[in-house]
Amino acid sequence: MPHREIQRLTLYGDSISGNCMKPKWTADLLGIPYDWVEVDILQGGTQTEDFLSLNPAGQVPLARWPDGRALPQSNAIMLYLAEEAGSDLVPSDTFRRAQMMSWLFWEQYSHETAIAVRRFQKHYLNTPDDQIDPQLMAKGRRALGVMELQLTYTDWIVGDAMTLADIALVAYTRVAHEGGFDLSDFPSVERWVSRTEAALNIPHAKEAA
Repeated sequence: MPHREIQRLTLYGDSISGNCMKPKWTADLLGIPYDWVEVDILQGGTQTEDFLSLNPAGQVPLARWPDGRALPQSNAIMLYLAEEAGSDLVPSDTFRRAQMMSWLFWEQYSHETAIAVRRFQKHYLNTPDDQIDPQLMAKGRRALGVMELQLTYTDWIVGDAMTLADIALVAYTRVAHEGGFDLSDFPSVERWVSRTEAALNIPHAKEAA
């Protein structure tokens, strides 16, 4: 239960959610010890009175510390963990950092809102394709096209090393096929997905499925 006494960083999340995996992968990569509390979104786990007292928005992921601090939103949690650890997942150059931030904002506004939403409807709600808003496919493919263009010239989303932008964007890109998106149409994105999964030491999504 959310209000149990905790001894270290505790991450609340649903393992089916790419957003929830982002801070988990970041903590794993940085060697930050934490406890994981599984919260079932589909069963209303984020809408209980206890959980809403921690995050009134009723969303996961949520990070909580023994001193009472609680932080929602996947990209905010990742940023806090990486900066506290002094990690180069956040570029030291201020312009590169701003570029990374621009991709984090873009991911939540232009990428996740299509690819993650269509995946959830198709893969978890079993919504027939003809009942899913066709704009989600169009918007998702546009987002993948933006990434394809960027990754044609660089190995990583920002500069020559992995940053939080890569972790944020790989979360739903690696499972885009579950939403009906064909990554073979985006070869640079496909290669980047494999590269990022290897850097995070996580299995290839299609193999893990």
